[in-house]
Order: sequence, then C-alpha cells, then structure tokens
Amino acid sequence: MKINKYNSFLFAMLFGFGLSSNAQSKQWTLEECVRYALENNITIKQSELDLKNAAIDKKGALGNFLPSVNANASHSWNVGLNQNITTGLLENQTTQYSSIGASVGVDIYRGLQNQNTMRKAKLSIISSQYQLLKMQEDVSLNVASAFLQILSNKEDLKVKKEQLAIDEKRLARSEEMVSAGTIPRGDLYDLKATVATDKQNIAVSENNLLISKLSLAQLLQLKEFADFDVVDDTNVKDENNILAQSPVEIYNKARETRTELKLAQTNLEIAEKNVTIAKGAYQPTLSAFYNFNTRASYSDVITGSTLNTANPTSQIGFVQGTNQAVLQNNYSPVLGGAAPIFDQFNDNKGQSFGLQLTVPIFNGFATRNNVERSKVSLEKSKIDLEQKSLDLQRNVYTAFTDAKAALNTYEASTVTLEARQQAYNYAKEKYDVGLMNSFDFTQAQTLLTNAQSDVIRTKYDYMFKIKILEFYFGIPIVPIITK
Repeated sequence: MKINKYNSFLFAMLFGFGLSSNAQSKQWTLEECVRYALENNITIKQSELDLKNAAIDKKGALGNFLPSVNANASHSWNVGLNQNITTGLLENQTTQYSSIGASVGVDIYRGLQNQNTMRKAKLSIISSQYQLLKMQEDVSLNVASAFLQILSNKEDLKVKKEQLAIDEKRLARSEEMVSAGTIPRGDLYDLKATVATDKQNIAVSENNLLISKLSLAQLLQLKEFADFDVVDDTNVKDENNILAQSPVEIYNKARETRTELKLAQTNLEIAEKNVTIAKGAYQPTLSAFYNFNTRASYSDVITGSTLNTANPTSQIGFVQGTNQAVLQNNYSPVLGGAAPIFDQFNDNKGQSFGLQLTVPIFNGFATRNNVERSKVSLEKSKIDLEQKSLDLQRNVYTAFTDAKAALNTYEASTVTLEARQQAYNYAKEKYDVGLMNSFDFTQAQTLLTNAQSDVIRTKYDYMFKIKILEFYFGIPIVPIITK
C-alpha cells in the first residue's frame, strides 16, 4: 500500500505540470533526441558563448595593430588670489579657461608581441571550436545512453506486466482447484504472494522508467515532458561491422579524428605562443605619438595704452656727473573684452609629435618570471597531450574488449533464455497435471523471468558498447553540423 502511494506521489511530482494524459504523445527517435539536445542543451550553449568570447578576443588582438586616438576637453574656474595673465599681477579674481586637445599613439615595434597575440587569438578560436565539438559529442553519447536506458526499462516493465498477467491467471485457476480440492490451500497462498511480488516489481520498474524519461528530458532541456516518450527500437545489429576492425585500426583512426587530441594539440600550440609573447617583453618597444592642444580665456585683454595723467612720469635713473633725473612716461593699459572663443582656439594652437623608445632594463624579475611561468604551462600542455593519447589508447582497447564481451554475454543470455523457456514449458506441463508442486513451479518461473531480464539488460548494454566503439572510430550518432 505504501509503495502504491509513493508511486502516485512520484508520478504527480514529475508529470503534474505537463500536458493532459489524454493528449497524443510524440515518440522521439534517437536522432531527434540528439539533434534537439545539440540545439538546446545548456552546457553546449555555454561552450558556444566561450567560442563567441574567443572571437571577441581576436578582435582585441587586431585592435593592437591600430592607433589609439583620444580627445579631451575641459573648462575650469580659478577663484581667489591668482595671477592675471593679462597684467601678470596677483589679484583676487575669478577667471575661466577652456581647453581642448587630441592625442594619437601607435605601436611601431613591441617585440612581435602583437603579431604573436593575433596568432594566439586565432588558435584560441580553433580551441573553442574543438571544445564545443567535444561537448556536442559528449552530450550525444549521454543522450544515447539515456535513450537506451528508457528502452531497457520499457522492455523490463513489459516483461513484468506479462508475468503478472500469467500469475493472475494461475491464481484464478488455483482458486478453482482449491475449491475443488485438487491442490492444497498452501499452494494458493504461495501464488498470492507471487502476484503481490509481481506488483511490487512492476511498481519498481515503473519508477525506473519514469526516472529514466526524466533524465533524458533534462538532457534535452524540455520544459514540458508529461507525454515524453521514445520510439520502441529493438534493433540489435552491428550495422557498421565495427567489431570486424582490429583495436589497432580503431586506435589509429581515433588518433586522426578524436576531438580531445585535436584540442590538446591546439592548447599546446597556444602554450608555445604564450612563451613567445612572454619573451617579447625582453625586447625594446618603439612607438610614435602626436598631440594637439589649444585654449581660450574669458578674461579681459589689453587692447592699447594711454598716458597716466595722475602720474605721468617716473624716474628710472640719473645722468652721471650732472645727477639729472632720467624720466619715462607712465602708461595705463586699456582693457577690452576677450576675443571670440573660436578665434582664440585658432590663435593658441599647439602641436607636438615624436618617437618614444623604451628599453627594458630591470623590472623586478617580472618578465623573467612570466617567461618561466609560460614555460611551465607549456610543459604541462605537452604532458596533457601525451596523457590524452595514452587515455585514448586505453579507452579504445577497453571499449573494444567491452563490446566483444557484451556481444558474448548477450548471445549467452539468449541461449540461456531459450533453455529457461523450455524448462518453464516442461514445468508448466508437469504442474498442470499435478506432478509438480507450486513452489517448484514458481522457482522455474522465477528463473525464466531472470533470464528475460538478463537478455534485456545485455542487449542494451551491447548496443551502447557498440555506439561507444563507433564513436571512437569516427562514426557519430548523428552528423554534427558545426556553425
């Protein structure tokens, strides 16, 4: 009773927000599931954003070759005691100034760092493309695994339901036989327990099926999955005859096609560029610059002069010998309004340009440490590439061995099922005529059920192992179209 309540709660929790159960559900094929996941999976979308970032970094590397152009403008107020630029005297006054300017700078030589940064940016785009492709391949495998798990759980549930139907018929027949006194009542109790066990097994199988559907729906990023279902595909064939290939042939093919090796090789090339860029900091840099500035003042300006009538002359010396005073006329400036602002901007223009050479001599070992750090990263990239190659070899041989073993296990389980079916048929004949008790017959039936479950499990295990082996041989689950 508790199990039934749990099943009802789980079903309502997982599918209560979906469509009506009476609606016609779409059955997805494996290819449809994979393609939908490639377009909607969150992890893949993150990798696509990483690729866009790499493209932006390339634009930034291109910008290093272009000149930098800046413009500036300011307006200031000077309040209090400050120098009058007209008279040169210190006065308590408020003055205003406006200035505008522009500057241009361009790198002529930076130790080839700009060129190497551009090459690195191009490699980074390739690396991001490989990373996106690898993520697509991983998601495809995960979808295939989840898809086959649903098929396995569906077949397992089907077997459990068929077994329940058989046992319920046996229970009804046994009740009649007990009433007729043909078999003891203890056999009836055994059958009731068997039927109850069958219902428990169905409940577990239904839960497993619901959870496997939920797992695949999450991989596909489906918002509504109440009616989500997949087509029943029980084809168990090595269509590409992949097992006819030797592990050496599959490994050699994988070395040419596997994305993780291409990604590791590209990352190694990026690490080499990082070393070259870091070494470029040892070299001098040469840059060119150009500056333009002008200003305007809002203060009054001197437009002329007039004789100071209050103090027309002043002594500036005397004649030696006669002591006659030497006088000069005193003039007072005549002030006028400031010139038009644009005229001032034109009259006060100033320009400067030149070359700047910077030679690194000592910067606290910063450059050397950067070079050493990039060399360490390069060694790590080399080791990573070697490790990826070793992992690929191990994975290929393991996948080949697993596929072979899965095929042998599946074939053995089918032979076992045929034998168990014959044994069950023979036991049923004996039980029907009263030559076998209920306990022994239930044992034969349990062995048949276990054999059926083993065939289902080994069949889909073999199918998935074949998909993995094809994956290493360069045969995708569905063709991946790169953007």
